[in-house]
Amino acid sequence: MMGTVYQISVVGEDEVAAQTAMGHALDEIDRLETLLSEWRDDSEISRINAAAGRAPVQVGPETMTIIDAGLVTAEQTNGAFDITWAALRGLYLFQRGEERVPTDAEIAERLPLVGYRDVVVDHAASTVFLRRPGMAIGTGGIAKGYALDRAQEILVREGFPNFMMFGGGQVQLRGMRGDRVWRVGIQHPRREDYIGYLDATDCAIATAGDYEHSFIDDEGRRWHHIIDLSTGRPAQGVVQVTVLTRTGLDADAIDTGCFIMGVERCLDMLSRMPGYEAVIVDSDMRVHMTPGARDRVTFRVPLDEGRIPL
Repeated sequence: MMGTVYQISVVGEDEVAAQTAMGHALDEIDRLETLLSEWRDDSEISRINAAAGRAPVQVGPETMTIIDAGLVTAEQTNGAFDITWAALRGLYLFQRGEERVPTDAEIAERLPLVGYRDVVVDHAASTVFLRRPGMAIGTGGIAKGYALDRAQEILVREGFPNFMMFGGGQVQLRGMRGDRVWRVGIQHPRREDYIGYLDATDCAIATAGDYEHSFIDDEGRRWHHIIDLSTGRPAQGVVQVTVLTRTGLDADAIDTGCFIMGVERCLDMLSRMPGYEAVIVDSDMRVHMTPGARDRVTFRVPLDEGRIPL
C-alpha cells in the first residue's frame, strides 16, 4: 500500500484479537491510500492536481491534515521539503534498465512549477487550490507517516498498546517489547548491515537515504530520488538522515527536509524544535547527531574520527 510494504508486530496474549486489530489497522492505511495517493485518478490529491490553475477542490479532513502539515514543514525547512515537488515527477527514472537523468532544459521547464506558497487552502470551505496549471502535489514524503499514526490509534483503541510498525523506511513504536523498550537498527548507507541501533518507545523514527531509489552511472556518480528543489538535481552532502520525533506525520516529512538542507542547517533548525532528534551521515561518512540522539544511539561499528567504516 502507498507504494511500499507495511508490517505490524504486536505484543499481546490474545492472538486472534491481535490479528483482528492488525487487520483493522491495515484496512485504515488502505482507506487512506484511496484519498491521498496521487497514483489513483479518483483520489482527492489527484483531483486537486487535475484542477491546478482552474478551480479549488473540496477535500475531507484527512487530506486537509496532510496539506496543512506539508505546508508547515515547508515553512520550517524554508522549502527544502515541498509537497509540490511532484511537478518534477517522471524526470528521473531509477528502475533497473530504464535509468534516466533529465537535461538541464527539462529541469528548467518544470522547476518553476514547484512552490508551496502557491498552494491556497481555505479551511472554512475545506478546499485546496493550486494556483498554476502544471503544479502537482505529491504525498510520498508525508502520507505514510500519517497512515501509521492512524493505524496506531486503532491498535491502541482495540486494546494493544505495545507494538512496532514498519512502513516505507519509517518505524512507529509504542509501549514495550516484554520487559524492555523497542530496538530499531540504523542501516549502513553503503552496506547490507547496521551501523547501530536506537532503544526507543512512544515515538516515530524515519530514515531518508540516497540508496533507497538510486543508480550509479558509467562515470561512478550516484543519482538518487531526494531532489534539491533549488536545483532540480539530487541533493548532495548527505547520504542518510534518521529522525526521531513524536508522530509519524512529523517524522516522515522532516527527514527529507533535513537531507536536502544538509548537516549544519538541519541541526540548527532542530535545535529550535523541541522533541526532534537526528542522526545524520554526510558524504564523507562522518556521523553528526543532535544532543538527545547521542544518548540514544549505540554503535555496532567503531567510528574512525567520527566516520563510519566502509
